[in-house]
Formats: sequence, C-alpha cells, structure tokens
Amino acid sequence: MGRLKLQSGIKAIEEEPEEFDVASSNKATLACMINSEIGAVLAVMRRNVRWGGRYMSGDDQMEHSLIQSLKALRKQIFLWQHHWHTINPLVYLQPFLDVIRSDETGAPITGVALSSVFKILALDVIDQNTVNVEDAMHLLVDAITSCRFEVTDPASEEVVLMKILQVLLACMKSKASIMLSNQHVCTIVNTCFRIVHQAGSKGELLQRIARHTMHELVRCIFSHLPDVDNSERALVNGINTTNREGAGLNNEYAFGNRQLENGNINSEYDAQQLSMNLANASVGQAAAGLDEDTIGAGTGKETVPYDLRLMTEPYGVPCMVEIFHFLCSLLTVVENVGMTARSNTLAYDEDVPLFALGLINSAIELGGSSIRQHPRLLSLIQDELFRNLMQFGLSMSPLILSMVCSVVLNLYHHLRTELKLQLEAFFSCVILRLAQSRYGASYQQQEVAMEALVDFCRQKTFMVEMYANLDCDITCSNIFEDLSNLLSKSAFPVNCPLSSMHILALDGLIAVIQGMAERVGNGLIGSEHMPVSLEEYTPFWMVKCDNYSDPNHWVSFVRRRKYIKRRLMIGADHFNRDPKKGLEFLQGTHLLPDKLDPQSVACFFRYTAGLDKNLVGDFLGNHDEFCVQVLHEFAGTFDFQDMNLDTALRLFLETFRLPGESQKIQRVLEAFSERYYEQSPLILANKDAALLLSYSLIMLNTDQHNVQVKKKMTEEDFIRNNRHINGGGDLPREFLSELYHSICKNEIRTTPEQGAGFPEMTPSRWIDLMHKSKKTAPFIVSDSRAYLDHDMFAIMSGPTIAAISVVFDHAEHEEVYQTCIDGFLAVAKISACHHLEDVLDDLVVSLCKFTTLLNPSSVEEPVLAFGDDTKARMATVTVFTIANRYGDYIRTGWRNILDCILRLHKLGLLPARVASDAADESELSADTGHGKPLTNSLSSAHMPSMGTPRRSSGLMGRFSQLLSLDTEEPRSQPTEQQLAAHQRTLQTIQKCHIDSIFTESKFLQAESLLQLARALIWAAGRPQKGNSSPEDEDTAVFCLELLIAITLNNRDRIVLLWQGVYEHIANIVQSTVMPCALVEKAVFGLLRICQRLLPYKENLADELLRSLQLVLKLDARVADAYCEQITQEVTRLVKANASHIRSQLGWRTITSLLSITARHPEASEAGFDALLFIMKDGAHLLPANYVLCMDASRQFAESRVGQAERSVRALDLMSGSVDCLARWASLDKETMGEEEAARMSQDVGEMWLRLVQGLRKVCLDQREEVRNHALSSLQKCLTGVEGISLPHGLWLQCFDMVIFTMLDDLLEIAQGHSQKDYRNMEGTLVLAMKLLPKVFLQLLPDLSQLTTFCKLWLGVLSRMEKYIKVKVRGKKSEKLQELVPDLLKNTLLVMKIRGVLVQRSALGGDSLWELTWLHVNNIAPSLQSEVFPDQNLEQSTDVAGGDPVSDETGHVPLAETPPEVAAGGG
Repeated sequence: MGRLKLQSGIKAIEEEPEEFDVASSNKATLACMINSEIGAVLAVMRRNVRWGGRYMSGDDQMEHSLIQSLKALRKQIFLWQHHWHTINPLVYLQPFLDVIRSDETGAPITGVALSSVFKILALDVIDQNTVNVEDAMHLLVDAITSCRFEVTDPASEEVVLMKILQVLLACMKSKASIMLSNQHVCTIVNTCFRIVHQAGSKGELLQRIARHTMHELVRCIFSHLPDVDNSERALVNGINTTNREGAGLNNEYAFGNRQLENGNINSEYDAQQLSMNLANASVGQAAAGLDEDTIGAGTGKETVPYDLRLMTEPYGVPCMVEIFHFLCSLLTVVENVGMTARSNTLAYDEDVPLFALGLINSAIELGGSSIRQHPRLLSLIQDELFRNLMQFGLSMSPLILSMVCSVVLNLYHHLRTELKLQLEAFFSCVILRLAQSRYGASYQQQEVAMEALVDFCRQKTFMVEMYANLDCDITCSNIFEDLSNLLSKSAFPVNCPLSSMHILALDGLIAVIQGMAERVGNGLIGSEHMPVSLEEYTPFWMVKCDNYSDPNHWVSFVRRRKYIKRRLMIGADHFNRDPKKGLEFLQGTHLLPDKLDPQSVACFFRYTAGLDKNLVGDFLGNHDEFCVQVLHEFAGTFDFQDMNLDTALRLFLETFRLPGESQKIQRVLEAFSERYYEQSPLILANKDAALLLSYSLIMLNTDQHNVQVKKKMTEEDFIRNNRHINGGGDLPREFLSELYHSICKNEIRTTPEQGAGFPEMTPSRWIDLMHKSKKTAPFIVSDSRAYLDHDMFAIMSGPTIAAISVVFDHAEHEEVYQTCIDGFLAVAKISACHHLEDVLDDLVVSLCKFTTLLNPSSVEEPVLAFGDDTKARMATVTVFTIANRYGDYIRTGWRNILDCILRLHKLGLLPARVASDAADESELSADTGHGKPLTNSLSSAHMPSMGTPRRSSGLMGRFSQLLSLDTEEPRSQPTEQQLAAHQRTLQTIQKCHIDSIFTESKFLQAESLLQLARALIWAAGRPQKGNSSPEDEDTAVFCLELLIAITLNNRDRIVLLWQGVYEHIANIVQSTVMPCALVEKAVFGLLRICQRLLPYKENLADELLRSLQLVLKLDARVADAYCEQITQEVTRLVKANASHIRSQLGWRTITSLLSITARHPEASEAGFDALLFIMKDGAHLLPANYVLCMDASRQFAESRVGQAERSVRALDLMSGSVDCLARWASLDKETMGEEEAARMSQDVGEMWLRLVQGLRKVCLDQREEVRNHALSSLQKCLTGVEGISLPHGLWLQCFDMVIFTMLDDLLEIAQGHSQKDYRNMEGTLVLAMKLLPKVFLQLLPDLSQLTTFCKLWLGVLSRMEKYIKVKVRGKKSEKLQELVPDLLKNTLLVMKIRGVLVQRSALGGDSLWELTWLHVNNIAPSLQSEVFPDQNLEQSTDVAGGDPVSDETGHVPLAETPPEVAAGGG
C-alpha cells in the first residue's frame, strides 16, 4: 500500500548494543532515568518566579496542572511492575509534551522538556511493538511541531529550536517511526524547513544544524524507498500525471518574511500547515503564475492529490512524493523570484538552490533505482526536476553547476533507462555549451562542466550507451561524437602552455579508451563486423528492434540505424546543394522509395539533422500537388496533444524557415492548424479558428519583435482583432491574454538557426521533449562486452591519438607522461583487437617521433642525452611494448620501429646478439661443432671485416667505451650523473626486449611478417656499386642479419618471404665487386637458409637451390675471397640434405658449385669431400644428378690442384658409377611398363655414353698416373657393362666419339708434345691400343651384323696401322711394334672363328675381305698366311654359312674363344 514494511526499523541515535536490552534487564534503571528527567524539568520551572512563587505561597490554590502531572508521573513510575513495552508511552510522555505545548512556559523550561523527550526516545524504549505506539508517536510529533514558548532572549530561543530539530530527527530515526503517517512525516519536514528559513536571521550554528537536520531527515525518509511495496495502489485511482500543481508542501514559509512572534512557532501558520489532504492546496504565492519564460507552462491537467485516507496511513510513497515535489518547487520558486523580483536577494543567492539540490541529491542517492517503481516520483524527476536542472545548469555559479552535475550523474547511475532524452538535452544544452569558451562560459564553468563530463566518462558503459541510444538514433543528436570531439579538442593546447583543463580532458579521453580496452579483454562479440547495407527500401523511421535487452538483436539493429543516419546526413548534404539530386541519392541508397511518396519525404525533412531550413520551407510552401501532400504528412509527424497553440506553433516553425510569400504562409499554416485542431481542440470550435488564431499570432510576433514597427499592438488590440473567430463566438479573454504575453516575452523565431552550435532549451522545446520521451525507443543498457567499440573507436581514434600525442609533447611531469603512455597502450590494444591496422600504424609513427631516436643527432653524447630524457625513454619502451604485444597488426609502422632499432644499433646500444639470437635460439644445438661461419653478429671474432674496423658493439662495449680513454685524446672520467644516465639508458633498452620482435616473429600474422621483412629490406637500402660509407654498410649488414633471422624463424611460411629475401640478396651479390662484410653475410645467409630449410620444404627445394646460383654470379675477386668457406657450407648442406634434393635443377646448382672448387687450392678438398659423399657407392646418385656428378668428378680428375691421388679417386668414383647404371637398368625392367622401361633404358645408355666421354677426356691428362688410370677406368666402363643393354647405334657412337677419338688424340699428343709435358707416353699408347681390340672383340657378335660394320672394322685397322708407325721421341716404339701385330692376329683369329672374316665368292667380290687384307698387309704382311693357311680355306668357307653362336646379351661367350685369343686381347 505504498508504505514501509514493518520489520525495517531505524536505530536510534545513541543506540545501545543489541545484546543489552535495557528494558528487560533493569526496569528500575529506566524508572530512575525518567525520574531524573522529571526532576530536571521541575527544577528549571521552580527557578521561574511564575511557577516557583505559586508553589511556595501558602494559600489554598492548587499547583499548576503542568507541575501536577509531572509529580503524578513521579509517583507512578516506580510502581510499574510490567515490562516497559506493555506500558502506554503516552503515560510517561504526556506531562513533558504538555510542557512543550504550553505557551506559558519560557524557553529554558521548554528546552529542558525537549531534552527529556529526546532522552526517552534515545533509550529505545518505544518501538513498533509497544502498546498504543501509533497514537503516542502522532501525539509526540503534533506536540513538537506545535511547540510554544515565551522568548526571553535570542540565545535561549535558538537552543529551543535546535532541540526541536534534535527531537524531530530522533522521532524519524526511532524504531517506532514506521508508525508515523504520511501527514506527520510531511509535518516534520515542514517544521524543520520553517526552522531552516527562520535560522537565516539567527546564529550561524543554528543555521548549520537546521540544514544538517533537514538533510538527515530526507536521507532517513528516502532510505526507506527500496523497502516500500510497489506503490500503484497508493495512488488515487491509479492516475499517474506528469505535471503537479497542487498538493504540495506550502512553501510560503520559505519566502514569506514573517518571523517568530513571541516564540510561538505556530502562531501564524495554523491555517496553512501542510494541508496535503485538501484537494485545493496551493503551492503558494511565490510559485504561482508560471509563464512561458519559466519552463513549466501547465499542460492543463490538474494533478490529482492524495486523499485524506492515504495521508493518514503509515508513511510510504505519498509523503516522499510530496517532499520531493516540495524540493523541486524550491528550485522553481527561486527561478521565478529571480525573474520577477530583482530586489529579492535570494534570486541571486546560491544558497537556496544549493540547499535544495543537496537534498534532492540525497533523496536520489538513497531512493536509487527503486524510484522507477513509483510513477509519480519518476514523473517528477523526468519533468519538473530535470527541467529545473537544465535551467540551473546554465547558472553562473560554479557551485550550483557542480551540484547539478552531481545530481545528473546520480540520475544517470540509477534511472538512465527512464531519462534517455533528458540526458541528451542535458549534454547538448548544458555540458557541451559550457565546456567550450566560444559560448561565453567562464573558465570556472568550463572547468566544472569538464570535470562532470570526465566523471561520466569514468562510468564504464556511459559512452557506449550514449552511442547506442543517441548517436544511432535518427531523431537524436550525436552525443558520443560531440563529447569525444570536445574531449580531444579540449586536451589540445593551442598556442598555450599545458593547463589543468587540458589534463582533465585527457583523463576523460583516456577513461573512455581504457573502458574500451577493458571490454576487449572480456571477449570480442562479433568482431568480424559485417558491413551494413540496405538491399531494399523500408521506411527508415519505422525501423524497430525485436528485443532491446538482447545484444543478439540490438547490436545489429543499432549498427543498421547508424548506417541509415550516416546515409541521411550525406543525403542532407546533397539536398542542400541540389534538392532534386539529394532525393535521388537517397532513392539510390534505398532510404526513399523508387517512386517518391509524400510520407517518406516528409519524414526525411522531419528527422534529418543538417538540412538547409530555407530549402525545406520553400519545398513545403510550394503549390505543387506533391509538395502540398508532403506538407500535410510533415504536419502529421508532430504531436500537439494537450499543447498550447503558441507552443505548438513554435515547435512547428523551428523545423524550417517560414517562406516569405503570403500564399506559401497560408498553405503552411493551414496544414499546421488542421493538425493542431485534430489533436488539441481544447476551446477551439473548428480548424478555421485555429488557422485565424495562428495567423494572428504570426502577425503579433512580427509587430512586437520587428524594429521597424514603431507603434506596437496592445493587449486590447490583440483581443479586439480576434473577436468572433471561434465559430462566430469569442475566445476567452484570459486565453488570448496568456497568448499575447507569451509572444511578447518570447519571440517566435521564423528564421531558425541552421543547426550551428548547441541549442538552448526553451519551454516549448521542453514540452516537445516530454512528448517525445513517451514515444522514444527504449533505453539500451550495455554490459561489459565490446559490442559497438569497433565503430566507436573508428570515429574517435584519430583525434584521440592526436590529442594524447600533443599533450605528451607539451607535458613536463612524469605522471602526465604515464597517463599518456597508458592511453597509447590502450589505443594499441583496441586497434589490435579490432584489427584496425591503420590506427596502430599511426600510433607507432606518432610514438617513434617521441623516442628522439629518429632526430638527426646534434647532441655530442646522444646516449647520455637519451638517458636524461624520461619522455624519450618512456616512449621507446612503449613503442617496443606495442611491437611485441600487437605486432600482428602493425603494417607500415615497422619501418619506423626499424629506424629506431637501427639508431640504437648505431649508438652501440643493442645487445650484441640481437640478430643471431633471433635465428639461432632453437637450432644452434644441432649445428654446433661444424665451425659454422658468421652466424652471430658482425662483431664476431672470426669475421674478416673488409670495411673500416667497427666500434666495439653491445651494451658492455658501449659502457667500457665510456669508461676507457680514447686513443686520440685523453678523456676525463665520467661524472656520477653521466654514469647514472648511462645506466638508465641500458635499463631502458633491456626493458624493450627488442630481440623478441625477431625471435617471436614465427607467431606474427602473415601480412605483418611480410611488412616486417619489407621494412628490413627498405631500411637496408639499395646496395651501391662502388664505395658506400662504412656506416651504411654496417646498417645494411645488420638489416640483412635480421632479415635472415626472421626467414629462418619462419621456415613454415618461407613461401611468403622468399621472393623478397632472394631479390634483396641477389641485389647485393650482383652489385658487389669487392669482398666486404655485406656480401659475405648475404652469401652465407643464403647458404644457411638453404641448409636450414631444405629438410622442411621439399616443394621449395628447387627454388632454394636455384637461389644458390647467385653464388656462381659473384664477382671473381669476391668469389675467390670466400671460396673455401662457401665450399664448407655447401658440403655441410649436401651432407645434411642430399636425400631432400631430387630434381636435376637442384643438383645442377650443387655440382656447379662443387666443380668450381676443383681448381681452387683451399676449397678443393672440401668440394671433393662433398662429391665423394654423393658418389661413393652410388649413395646419392640419381638419374637426375648422374651426368652432373660425372662432369664434376671429371673436373676434379682433371684438376691439378692437390695430389694426383685425388684425381685417381675421382676416376674411381666415375668408373664405380657403372654399377648404379646397371642397378637402374635391372630395376626398371621389373617395375615399369614396356614404354617406360624403353625410355629408361635409353636414358641409362645416354648416361653411360656421357660417362665414357668424360673418361676419354681425362685419358689425355698430362700426368702419367692419372692418364693411365683413366684408361683403365675407361676400359672397365666399356667392358663391364653386362647388366646394361646398350643399343648397337650407341656402341657405334661410342667407337666414333670415344675410342677412336681418344686414340687419335693420344697419338697427336705423343707426336706433338715434348716429353717434359707428357712423360712416358709410350706406356699410355700401349694401354690405349690394348683397349681397342678388347672392346671390339667383346662386341664383335653384335656389331658384325650391322651394315656399317665394315666401316667400323676399317677404323680399328687404320688406328692399328697408325700406332705401329708412330714415332715417340723421333723413333718408332718397340713395344708397339711388337704389340700391334699380336693384337691384330688375335682379332683376326676370333673374326675367323666367328665367321665374320671369310672370303665370299659373291658377285662384285667381298669388300670386307679385300679391305681387311689391304690394311693388314700394311701392318704385318705375314699375318694372312698365319691366320688363313691355304689348307683351311675351304673348311672355313663351310662354317661361314651359319651364324656364330652368342648368348642373349650379344657378347661372345669366352668359352668359345680359343684360349690364346682371349689372352691376346688383354
């Protein structure tokens, strides 16, 4: 029933401990206490002549009734045996109350009686369970509030008033207070307020106590609001109204000038006590007569006051509503008095409004969100209170403004869901106006407004809710945007030093940003923002959300609304330039239908901010039929319900400029009148009456406010002009008079301001706001997750970074630096989490400027300067913190970060192993023990530096430099300050963890990694041909180290980086002509990349190995300098990864590199080692690399670097490889199809041919040992090919290109070169000659079938002929003279046995037979008779008819060869 729940009593002021129940433990103690109070009152009364004399006189008169009742009580108290709770409190209170009420007692007696009552209340004897407690409390309050006494001196009067306050407060705080009725609570507050008012003319102490008591009372009463039941039934007929004019505390007392007369606190107030039970109660003279100037013109509805029954019930909402209404009316009264009676000091006094606002604030703090359950209280806050707050918000007094802001903050906290438009108005019309000097606010006002705004910003969800509810609502202004712009502008010091105002604005900005950063930590919601787009036309003003409390619904709804709002603003911009094009644009974006309809255009005009009001006025006033329809639809969007005609007209004409032509004006006013009459007929007979009256008001407005009109219309003129317009009758005089005064005081602006600045809150606008607030969309409450932060941050990030940067730049105190750094880190976190890479890049660029590392160094000792510069050090740590934490989202910012790193590198401040640690951290262990070259930084000990010697690098090097004496001139010892600065620098660099940017690069997102690599390449600069400065080279080397480090760290993503890295290294290699550190780093870096990555990236193996061809392109001088180390690296690469190299291309690169080393004194050993590894036992020989390896081996065999023994080993490798060929040939037959097998067989044949061709070349070597070994290897390869089926054609090629050529070449050498060059050529010729028939005879069965056999056989014979005739050192060789005939004889015998060489008696003779003997006779004429004695001629002719027998391999079986022939072939 709108009352308190009984269990919640309030403790007394001097509360005893709970476990000590005075009443039950010691009744006698209580009796004694009351007895002593009676004694005290009587004692004071006796001192007064009036009372004392009568008591002392001996006549028969009885004592005064007051004394009698006190004495009677004294007799009783010790007789009571019952529990005190069972005794009616009136019994022991009544005598004291009588004394208080009596107007015969003086101030001292009344004061003591009041003290006694206070003490009894403080004893906690009376609570809600005491007998008859309700009557007792009522009587108690009645007695105290109607206290009477004689005033003897001002001081004692003040004491009594203080004690009244004390007792009233004790009443409200006692456990029994919940038995008080609404009426009594109002009476208590009323009495207290009267004392506050009277105290104005009394002492300071009474004033303070009275105000304090008033505060305590309000706090005590409103603290019960959360415990009150829902108050719907506590309202008469359940009516809820928004405007209260009746039923209030009577505040005549506040501003009447009456004083206490004769101490009778009630003397003149009896008739006007708080008369809440009377329906016609008036707010009092001061608040009467509200007009248009004071916000709050009545709406015509009388508030239904509470009835008598409710006011006499135990207190609850009704008294709170009355008290709250009274407090609001205090503000209204001040305002009225201020506007009318300038003489009244209160008008310009801060006192009353501050007092009222303080009380209101307490009530809201304690009532909290429970207020929203009580419609009457809520409506007071929504309308009357907020209207007054808006007015006082613009007060010149900083104190009042500050108090207003506190109240609004409290209201936001507890009731924001009910105050959406009110909050918007407050920020638009108060905060945004006052926080900027351009609207004429004083510095103090600006400061208070800014402080208030920052307090709001510190509420975590404030900005989100402003954005969701206002910025994303087409009918509201962009409060979030305006506030964030205000904060960033206010933080900017423009041509002035940094002030507290700048820092304050910065705090607000950073509070908003940190709120976003915290929400990011709570998990992103829908971070993948889908772009909003409108596929088809839907009326934009009708867009609704299914559920305003469920983020799944409202987030997308709000984003869609914001999109619409943005598009409308763009449309407005187009419209202002060309109305037709503007409408077409909106049709194109589906905000207006393809075929325009009047309603949609009307709504566009009505709800879009930023339209040119002149153009809208012209459009609406146009006579075109469509424009007239739009005008009527436009009027239909207004709500004039229960609105005065002038207020409605003001609102209507605010939205566009009234055109100048009378016809247009008539059309516009007709539409207005029709709508007004439809909604608020009130006393108007018809719409014509509304039209005529509207016209009349426009004319009156022009008459009153146009300076050119000299004779102004009087009230009588106005009333006379409007006779008989109301359907033939007259309108009421008061009605017209009110309109007249309203227009005179407050002009109707027919040229409204064009949306510039922030509007003033006029009364008509307030009424409109109250209308709108009933229809506005529900308030969206956000939780602690990042629903809209992406969109909000995109709006505010630019100005925010700029503002924080400027403050950071201007600041001089470390705490301001820290604030800015916190802001920077929060911005970075949000940018990263919302994937706003551009923002993060901007931030990095901005911060890098503050590190001072990018400034051209004019300082002598930059390291010490850096150590002394706190700002630079903080910025540096922040840059690297961001790079390490949020590197994933840095793009172009890497360049700036690298510039800083390079600068630190040049200053020698980086740890020596930044780059190498980055690459080797995980893999070093695998590679140790190989003497790996150049893996660490450039200062490595074993690096032959080609440029100028570098300074010692690394932190310690830098430090020792500082301490040591310079070589050129002695340097003084560093001072304490220098050492401290240096120490600070070193600590800063350690905090930066620069190395982890590179070691952790494997976790970077692909795009960021790519940008980092590009930045490194960019920072290294283009390599210059010729001389570059040592410093540039140093930088280039360092960048290259880092680039290689990240490449190695990202082996899984090498595809991403490879192209850039390769091109960079290629540039270096191709542009370097002299050995230097850079090219060394490039070459070995490349080799390391290949080494490290080949096992992991087989699909990239070719690409990686092809890159090594760069090494082949090195300038000769450069290649020579590094050949040995390169070879070692290649060897290591081959040994580790031979199994991963599969393609011919890859092997070609490797073998090319190895071949080159064959002729290099230092490198050949390692090169041959690698070749040995590949070829030994065919370990890693493949069809793909066979030919390449043969070529390489040949290079080593021919190379004269090193011992001949190595050439021999190379030849062994070559001849041993035949086994591989045989293996491949046999494998293929088993596993492949016919066609493939044929192809493979052909390939094997070609490989074999290449092998023997290679050996042929080595057979011509100058060194005898090598030459002879090559010959025997060749023989092995030619004869040991049983497992390989070689086609006949190939053998013919082999004879032509290999055997014959070799024999001819050897012959030429033997004849043409001196013995000095080619020792013992005779032995070689013997070996070569032996090889010829051996191979020939082995192949005889096959070759003899060929048509070209004759040619081949003649070739063999001609070689033998040449060899027998050869002259070595000028004389014929005896050995050959003996050997050749033997070999020839053997050959002829075999040919004879095989039936190859027989005489055929065919036509034309036998050319083979003839030619054979022609040649043989030249060599050894006797041979024919030896081989073919005549007796055998016929026999052999018979044999010749059959084929010689041979096995399927095409070889003559040795068993069939006569033993002496076989031996001869040796």
